[in-house]
Amino acid sequence: MNQYKNKSFFKLALRFAIIFLILVSAIEIIFSIVKNGSFSMMIENLFTEERWKFFVKRLGLMSGFYGLFMAGYYKFIKK
Repeated sequence: MNQYKNKSFFKLALRFAIIFLILVSAIEIIFSIVKNGSFSMMIENLFTEERWKFFVKRLGLMSGFYGLFMAGYYKFIKK
């Protein structure tokens, strides 16, 4: 039995999106630290004046799309 069938679609989408957002942002920050060699360089490359807006928008759009897609899959497609 599909455990997600009885859950609200939007709660399910939000749950998937938040998990995706946390995981992907943590992975991206860790890879940036490794690539740049230090924490201060990561902050300079990801969170300067205009770059943080792009970082947040991109992760927000990706996590929103992923959340909606996965909620739709588990709610309506997976049997």
